[in-house]
Amino acid sequence: MRNVVSRRTALQTFATAIGTAITSSSFSSAAEDANATKEAKQQVTGMTNPDLVPFDNLMTDFLHDHDVPGGALAVTRNSQLIYARGFGLAEKETQRPVQPDSLFRLASISKPLTAVAVMQLVQQGKFGLDDRVFEVLPAKDWLPEKHDERLRAITVRQLLQHSGGWDREKSFDPIGKLRQISKFVDKPLPATPADVIRYTLSLPLDFDPGTRYAYYNVDYLILGRLIEHATGQNYEAYVKQHVLAPVGITRMQLGRAWKGDLAPGEVCYYDSKNRESTAINGSKLGEKVPQVYGPENVEGYEAHGGWIGSAIDLTRFAAAFDKPDASPLLSAKSIQTMWARPEGGPGLDSEGKPKDMYYACGWSVRPVGNEGRANTFHSGLISGTSTLLVRRHDGLNWAVLFNTDHDQKDKTLSSLVDPLVHEAAKAVKNWPEKAITA
Repeated sequence: MRNVVSRRTALQTFATAIGTAITSSSFSSAAEDANATKEAKQQVTGMTNPDLVPFDNLMTDFLHDHDVPGGALAVTRNSQLIYARGFGLAEKETQRPVQPDSLFRLASISKPLTAVAVMQLVQQGKFGLDDRVFEVLPAKDWLPEKHDERLRAITVRQLLQHSGGWDREKSFDPIGKLRQISKFVDKPLPATPADVIRYTLSLPLDFDPGTRYAYYNVDYLILGRLIEHATGQNYEAYVKQHVLAPVGITRMQLGRAWKGDLAPGEVCYYDSKNRESTAINGSKLGEKVPQVYGPENVEGYEAHGGWIGSAIDLTRFAAAFDKPDASPLLSAKSIQTMWARPEGGPGLDSEGKPKDMYYACGWSVRPVGNEGRANTFHSGLISGTSTLLVRRHDGLNWAVLFNTDHDQKDKTLSSLVDPLVHEAAKAVKNWPEKAITA
């Protein structure tokens, strides 16, 4: 294993060492004393470092100011894990604290995982980025008798870049139409990813494939089937073996809907609107339950939004691309292709100029300067979850995970915290030279 956040054994030792909550510290300066006081009022776990107090202040203030139950932040610098702490509560009812390695639903941060799996298969020659999807996947097995003929023109690249032709803003997002899907496939709930795809393929496209960008979750469900068809493996099994294991990630898995089915070490989730609805998935199917435990089709989100993992796990994954020539996941050429600006409409603004930010193959990309540098990132949002993964051009990577979705003013937590993490990083004067080990 090369050039990941740190050696697997060191990280495993660290994960064990950080399991005990640390709620106060003896810092020398008044500012550090004030931070210790804030931590004493709020559950904070993990190893302290006075040089990284700006990150502590960010998270303790953020949870307080936005009424967030719990969160976790991990940071790498130059491929080394230098910061990982848990804040607030993983479960309010029992006062269980968030640990630095607590598992959270990742929502759409699942898409970069799927994209890397697809890019691996392209690299291996299983299919090409510009191959037509329904020539790789047998059209007779997927396309209904009556379908939009433009479906046959959609390419692998277009699905990765969300330019396949569907637009949820113009029509709707099928992942929220589970009862209609159940009727369409003539099967009882829950609806599987394949059910969602078959229903989607019966709909007309909203625009010609490849002409513009429109974020669409089902694009990635189709890519999940492409992975299975090309490898003969179950989607989850392939990603675990070929995307996660090479960088030392062992605990990430597809999530479950019902609270009683959550994974060991996983946080509990809190809908910011305290809604209840009828479960369309999970072991409480058909019952009235909290919005976060069944009305969301968690098991069916799979390749577009179904993974759970820790902030530490995500920074391990992000750091796998810090040194493209030595990445354990993709070649330097494949990484460059993964983050390249889409050609034509998807990469241009309304005036035909290059967008300041664009969606590449599974990642949002914001170029920085004229030297080919860029910040690459992805966020995620479902009821009870808001997440953010950032790879910065200067060697910093971070992941921020929360167990609720919006604040009291209905602002998405990931968008609120994003600029604050950049500010906290800017405030750090002395960066640790060594990775956290124990």
